[in-house]
Amino acid sequence: MKKLTLTSILASVVFLLGTASWGEDWPQWRGPHRDNKVVGFTVPKDWPKELTKKWQVSVGIGESSPVMLGSKIYAFGREGNDEVTTCVDAQTGKELWKDKYSADAVKGPAARFPGTRSTPAAGEGKICTLGVAGVVSCLDAATGKVVWRKDTKSKPGFYTSTSPIVADGKCIVYVGTLTAFDLSSGEAKWTWSGGGAPYGSPVLMTVAGTKQVVTPTQSNNLASVGLADGKLLWQVKLDGSGYFGNYSTPLVAGDKVFYSSGGGRGGKGGKGAKGGAGSTVALKIDKKDDGFAATELWKKPFTAAGYHTPLFKDDAIFGVSPARTFFCVDAKTGEELWKDKTPRGECGSILDAGAVLLSLTSDSKLVAFEPSKKEYKELAKYTVSSSETWSVPIVVGNRIYVRDKGGSLTLWTIE
Repeated sequence: MKKLTLTSILASVVFLLGTASWGEDWPQWRGPHRDNKVVGFTVPKDWPKELTKKWQVSVGIGESSPVMLGSKIYAFGREGNDEVTTCVDAQTGKELWKDKYSADAVKGPAARFPGTRSTPAAGEGKICTLGVAGVVSCLDAATGKVVWRKDTKSKPGFYTSTSPIVADGKCIVYVGTLTAFDLSSGEAKWTWSGGGAPYGSPVLMTVAGTKQVVTPTQSNNLASVGLADGKLLWQVKLDGSGYFGNYSTPLVAGDKVFYSSGGGRGGKGGKGAKGGAGSTVALKIDKKDDGFAATELWKKPFTAAGYHTPLFKDDAIFGVSPARTFFCVDAKTGEELWKDKTPRGECGSILDAGAVLLSLTSDSKLVAFEPSKKEYKELAKYTVSSSETWSVPIVVGNRIYVRDKGGSLTLWTIE
């Protein structure tokens, strides 16, 4: 048996304390369960006038959100002609490794967003990314070594933005078909052809012991397939039109699913110049003798902003409206509880940090407000970038990691 010295014991204690202090991982789009719920946020007694900038590094342009495993941050972006995955130390911002490959440029109407849009998925010792033109990569999380890479040459009209999932030894990503790649080999374990790749992302849910992948489709359906075999379990038609109809990510709460399908840019009820009105629908998923069924609980003519996925918390739904204002509705009935009047950015994310909600909108503002069902009550507001902020931040302890469209990853602290 190896003899333990005082030095080795102290080193182990320091390592464990340091690891524990980082809190829960943020390994994928919208966090561990794709619900934007933060664990371990420290709510200040008094909000400071300004946040403290600790460091800032370049990770390439794009809207992809950063992810976190332990004390490492992973970011996916574009540098010149390459798509790049960068791993940095979460405490210092020091670059630990970088992987890059030559990638097609974004052209046409989508060129307003020339960088990456899809958020990496980390898990089981791997990092999986989806490039704008359909390149799927699986990297070793510790070293950045390429485990496998596949150019699927599959992308929707405005290029990819859906984010992969890592689960049960698979990388699940919508590339033409919803595909479950084996994490170790890159072999396709199953595929499901359900109407084309959406812009929104899939989520996992479990009903009656069956693990399901719930996803929007380009044909504006909301569908569920088995995680194990990719077989269709249930499917419903969504309202809305165009790519805004499938841009959101489903909200899962137990056996219920909420989905907001937009009809275009701005307008009451999500009705835009290029299509019909969207809606938000609540579904209950039940096991039936011959499979599963999705029962509509309610449907309302309100929607979230086209590029925004709302937040479910305490039987309420908080979001950013097509008019770019915060709203809150009753998740049991779909009735509006309150609506703010201050315009925000074109895109926004809201995080559940326990006693407070934190929102990062694309106008570079981080806003803290109360999770009240009665009214909007702002607690603090900060400017966190000189460039637009379309990604979901990582929040842990008193640290907030913000990735902006211009290519910077910044650590801010609340002090």
